[in-house]
Amino acid sequence: MHRVIISGIGAEIPEPVITNEELVESFNSWVDTENARRAVTGETLLQKSDSDFIVHASGVQTRHVIEREGILDPTRMAPRIPARPDDALSLQAEFGIASAKKAIAHAGVEGWDIDLVICSASHHQRPYPAIAIEMQQALGTNGAGFDMGLGCSSAAAALHIAVNLVRAGAHKRILVSTPEIITGHLNFRDRQTHFIFGDASVAMIVEGLDQGEKRPGRFEVLDTRTWTQMSNNIRTNLGYHTRTAQDDPYQINLEGNLIKQVGNKVFKEVTVAGHKFIVEFLAEHGLTPQGIRRFWLHQANARMNAMILKLAFGHDVDHDRAPMVLERLGNTAGAGAIVALSENHADMKAGDFGLLCAFGAGYSIGGALLRML
Repeated sequence: MHRVIISGIGAEIPEPVITNEELVESFNSWVDTENARRAVTGETLLQKSDSDFIVHASGVQTRHVIEREGILDPTRMAPRIPARPDDALSLQAEFGIASAKKAIAHAGVEGWDIDLVICSASHHQRPYPAIAIEMQQALGTNGAGFDMGLGCSSAAAALHIAVNLVRAGAHKRILVSTPEIITGHLNFRDRQTHFIFGDASVAMIVEGLDQGEKRPGRFEVLDTRTWTQMSNNIRTNLGYHTRTAQDDPYQINLEGNLIKQVGNKVFKEVTVAGHKFIVEFLAEHGLTPQGIRRFWLHQANARMNAMILKLAFGHDVDHDRAPMVLERLGNTAGAGAIVALSENHADMKAGDFGLLCAFGAGYSIGGALLRML
């Protein structure tokens, strides 16, 4: 059984930014047009959105996106991402490679030193060929690659698999890639979800630690854990069979098939499950929340994270103990906790413990107990 470390971390944030005010202006413009139509048909009128509602509901102020103009166009309300020919690098692979190159450089290795690529994200651009295989070719890595996903727990779940594959000796060095282009799957006409998500790409290099080897400034992965429980409270129905339910299978109606969630139920149920997961996971290692220097939690909802930690500690926890990037980036699905880790670890000292924990659709939770070397 090998000791395992995260030797490299990389994050890529797209430059375009959308503020709450810009998003609200676009949404409300569409609502005005839609309500004029509904007034004639007698349908229920839609409620407008506002920035105060968004901040209260999520804590998000801005979000970074792959493409903003199409999202803000009230006649379109979706990013404009041109199709690429089959022999060109796909957008998701390109996005994944951007963060992967940073993680590879941080680890001090080369592409050919990696023998497995796992591309784990809440949404993939296509089912096959795997995005991971496309990345493998572009990066010049060896071995194999495969795609997987577990909603917003995707990066944590892939880390769980990678750590145990390295620990068992099946692979020497693994690239875990989580390129999240979630705005492409978001319904910007849904008041309950249109403001939540942003795009980001993250990557980690997972490898074994040789006997007596010193890697100061890197994290040893002491243990990983996953948990799932079936829930429809966060769901998307867009998939292979979407077209087969349509009267015209060549003209797909996306109504009801894009991301939807029952926000109040998700908040309550995930808060309870997240708190229980964290306390029990740490207890297995003789630890309490008070013994953890830093928590990098899923960046979905500021109030949810605050409540989970308050339940665990018995009091409010500050940004230093549990850093948030949600306010400026939005919910970047599986990438969020890794962005928080990437930006908030350099000040930690040797021997400090950290807990990476993500939770999302499924329900699903993934965690990793880390110790700074």
